[in-house]
Amino acid sequence: MVFCGYSYLGPFGRVTDAATLPWPVVVDVTLFSVFAIHHSVLARTGAKRLVTRLIPPALERTTYVWTGSVLLALTCWWWQPVPGLMYALRGSLRPAGWILQLIGVWLTLRSAGVLDIWELSGIRQATGTERPPRFKVIGPYHVVRHPIYLGWVLMTFGAPDMTATRLTFAAVSSAYLALAVPFEERSLVETFGEEYVAYTKRVRWRMIPGIY
Repeated sequence: MVFCGYSYLGPFGRVTDAATLPWPVVVDVTLFSVFAIHHSVLARTGAKRLVTRLIPPALERTTYVWTGSVLLALTCWWWQPVPGLMYALRGSLRPAGWILQLIGVWLTLRSAGVLDIWELSGIRQATGTERPPRFKVIGPYHVVRHPIYLGWVLMTFGAPDMTATRLTFAAVSSAYLALAVPFEERSLVETFGEEYVAYTKRVRWRMIPGIY
């Protein structure tokens, strides 16, 4: 994630006209699709069972996280620059973009703090300190069901200098999150049952209030 942030703030922010469309967009979508396929398919229960035939069950989550991290880093490393500058905010609008991004950072950290980071990263499973799953509705989870994803949208789309490279990354990654939500919620229903179903009725919006 650190390398992803560096790529977005650094190389992705450079305006270029070296490439011709649609080739860089095709490459970028393909790269992110490889990451997305791993990130979504191997998170499903059936895929997990197949993986644990090859590795110890205690290492399944850790392997999943490390593989996903490597794929995301490679995606950012090989991301192709898309020519053009979509817009550059000026005057009082420019700080507004930074504020949106900071809100996205805060929302992501605050929402992640509600979850057990050590369990998400697979450390508890690998060390034998895994806890029974517990469903919690705290802070941002009262607003949308996936506030970390909302934070991502604010961070990627809030840039005051929106190059075509940044816009492509923001659009492709956010579209993946939107498409992944129903599958993720299906797994959450399998884990928490009626408790999560009742939560979806209380908190209407999945990712973006008033939109989705």
